[in-house]
Amino acid sequence: MTVLSARALNRAALARQFLLDRTGAPAHDVVAHLCGMQAQEPQEPFTGLWSRMRDFRPETLDELLTGRRVVRTHLMRRTVHLVTAEDALAWRARHDAMLRQKVLTAYRAELAGVDPDELAAACRAVMADGTPRTMAELVEALAPRWPGPPRRALGELLVAGVVPMAQLPPRGLWGARAGVRNQTLAGWLGREVPPLPEDGTDPVGQTLLRRYLAAFGPASSADLRAWCGLTGLPAAVRAARGELVAFRDERGRELLDLPDAPRPAPDTPAPVRFLPAFDNAVLGYQDRSRIIDDAHRGLSVAGERVALVDGRVSATWTLKDSVLVVTPLRPFSRAERAAVTEEGTALASFLTGRASDRVRLAASA
Repeated sequence: MTVLSARALNRAALARQFLLDRTGAPAHDVVAHLCGMQAQEPQEPFTGLWSRMRDFRPETLDELLTGRRVVRTHLMRRTVHLVTAEDALAWRARHDAMLRQKVLTAYRAELAGVDPDELAAACRAVMADGTPRTMAELVEALAPRWPGPPRRALGELLVAGVVPMAQLPPRGLWGARAGVRNQTLAGWLGREVPPLPEDGTDPVGQTLLRRYLAAFGPASSADLRAWCGLTGLPAAVRAARGELVAFRDERGRELLDLPDAPRPAPDTPAPVRFLPAFDNAVLGYQDRSRIIDDAHRGLSVAGERVALVDGRVSATWTLKDSVLVVTPLRPFSRAERAAVTEEGTALASFLTGRASDRVRLAASA
């Protein structure tokens, strides 16, 4: 079985994430290819798309959100993701049990005695009038029937566990500072979430596997679980294995992949790319060593924005007083400093609406 080096895996991941070459595909198709974008920080997907697309304009994503072609909803790993409407509906039922269990586990003591199905039915009845509601408003409406649980715990179960919800614009629009207003996913999109088939074939799981490999592969089953948060995918992997190819990494782990997916040569040049907080190019693996050193792994879950130099996380960045401040995690060569400055200048211009293109490289962390 062919062994793929960490650098080979890095270049494959960058190619599939549109981080080797920016794509000219429409924003909707890019969001679909990426299997959604983590989006609990509402403005971050704009940077993620800018780094992956040629000539990306923020109003393009705004139009997709207000046009209900993409939606913000709790999905993979119980985090808020920006996904296409089609994927939100097709994938939600497969994530239902995980989403519910994660909330119930997080608030085990606080939610003891609460019947999730009864709570879901009551929530749907309240939301049936089509009025968007904040989590606090939902809890207020249902608190008389469930006066015991803390409001935060009850609210989390309502909006992230028992009823598929969409977070409505202006939340997530370019430059908007808006709180979360919820509507049922079916009510917002005008289509019901289809139930899972009962024959045990798990077609949604197989789709998730293929789509994940197209955007993140080659990858292990553990990587797939880490990305989606689902544990019940072995049947899907077994069913699809005959159409996949297998490799091993340098640690001996089996990696699965689509036969015709891009696997560039390890020496393929990788341009500087700036990633937003919580980007799935980093978070979408159990073994993140293909893109980030173990010593810096904590950055990927701490909400730090990072920059890729030669394909690897090599700096953090932030926008402060209209200046893009880049803090290297290692010494940069003169060529690397020039490349970081050039890409950073373009990003600063994008984020400030062309008001500033200033970049400052801080001392190494």
